Amino acid sequence: MLSTRAGGLGINLATADVVIIYDSDWNPQVDLQAMDRAHRIGQTKTVRVFRLITEHTVEERIIMRAEMKLKLDNLVIQQGDL
Repeated sequence: MLSTRAGGLGINLATADVVIIYDSDWNPQVDLQAMDRAHRIGQTKTVRVFRLITEHTVEERIIMRAEMKLKLDNLVIQQGDL
C-alpha cells in the first residue's frame, strides 16, 4: 500500500493489479500518475482501480474539482486550443 504521493515517485508496480486510492489529491494528475504505476510494461493482468470516498466530506469536493480540472485540461491543453 502506498499513498498517492509515494505512488507517483519513480515506482513501477507491474505486478500489482489492484489500486486503491484513499487519499485523493486536488491535482488529478497526481492520482492519474499513481494509477499509471500499475499499468507498466510487464503487466499481464487487468488493473482495477478503487477510489474510497466518504459521503458528505471534503473528499467529495476534491473529486468534483479534480473532474472539472480534467475536463478543462482536455478542452484546453490536450486539444491545443489555447
